[in-house]
Amino acid sequence: MRLPAGRRPVYSSLMNLITTPGELEAFCARQATADFITVDTEFLRDKTYWPQLCLVQVAGPDEAAAIDALAPGLDLKPLLDLLANEQVLKVFHAARQDIEIFVNLTGAVPTPLFDTQVAGMVCGYGDAVSYETLATKLASAKIDKSSRFTDWAHRPLTERQLVYALADVTYLRTVYEKLKAKIEKSGRMEWLADEMALLTDPATYRVDPDEAWKRLKTRGGNKKFLAILKELAAWREIAAQTRDIPRGRILRDESLLEIAAHAPTTIDDLARIRGLGRSVAEGKLGTDMLACVERGLASPETSAPELPARVDLPPGLGPLVDLLRVLLKLRCEENDVAQKLVANGAELEMIAADDHAEVPSLTGWRFELFGHDALALKHGKLALTAHGKRIKVVDLATPHAPTAAD
Repeated sequence: MRLPAGRRPVYSSLMNLITTPGELEAFCARQATADFITVDTEFLRDKTYWPQLCLVQVAGPDEAAAIDALAPGLDLKPLLDLLANEQVLKVFHAARQDIEIFVNLTGAVPTPLFDTQVAGMVCGYGDAVSYETLATKLASAKIDKSSRFTDWAHRPLTERQLVYALADVTYLRTVYEKLKAKIEKSGRMEWLADEMALLTDPATYRVDPDEAWKRLKTRGGNKKFLAILKELAAWREIAAQTRDIPRGRILRDESLLEIAAHAPTTIDDLARIRGLGRSVAEGKLGTDMLACVERGLASPETSAPELPARVDLPPGLGPLVDLLRVLLKLRCEENDVAQKLVANGAELEMIAADDHAEVPSLTGWRFELFGHDALALKHGKLALTAHGKRIKVVDLATPHAPTAAD
């Protein structure tokens, strides 16, 4: 259903649900002439490895629709073509999981792309700002999230579900337009592009089984432990992908780590691993696990993976790191930008220890906003002092000349 220009309803009953090829083709053809569309998805992943796409919501300037990805006989090609149309900007909020779905379907990232969560952080709405927050502050919307955990695979969908789903793209139009205006006015498009680079890189969404061991939380281990860990993690990743079930259904992290630590070489040894038991050890999974252990034990130490080198910071840096943290918070509040985009705690420690630390906050716009002053504070060229309830930065190189307003 197309609406007159200027009208932007959140929904219009069940007429907004697309279930047939003709409806989808016509809707996508109309949106192909828009400057931008807003996009969101509903999917399930609790029982599968790959996300199961259930619903795609799309809003153009004058209309919005929910596309039933599970409708019998519905080919999503018109939608995928629209997402690949480089003349139409695709607007998402917290886009990573949504984009992963489309990369799995097409092998490509929808481009060009705009993420309102990233834009919200650039505009000072806080770290990982929620859609509800932006919709409330920028579109005066009240989002009913009671359907957040609904079963999106169940059919038929209810009107309540559709109202919820469409609200995630209709208000997003206003959110996008206002954030875009703020960013253009403040000259921060470069900041946004810098942060969007990761989202638009197809490599972000590729799962390399040989790298799966890095997901596991381990603080150390010898070469053999790490070699076995890598073999087990790669095997589990491939098995989960092939069977399309969650990793934990193949082997839980805790059991995987314990196998790598104890390196069992027999069924009896494997059966003693907590969480497995003899039935698993004697079955196909047990055979595969023992093969992983064997390969790990046989691999040369020179080919074993290595944990990232831990940087031992010099003693006594804690107070300096705390000062840098205060400066970071101050500069980010002054400039209306989320701290997460500028520096994190680990990076502050690295700056405290090394003027030439390889961290983003010592390059580009982050250096101008924070890094330069961080180094000046570290070397006694700036000072922090309190003035009533406010923190003031004092330039010690020019006495009595504060660098921030009282």
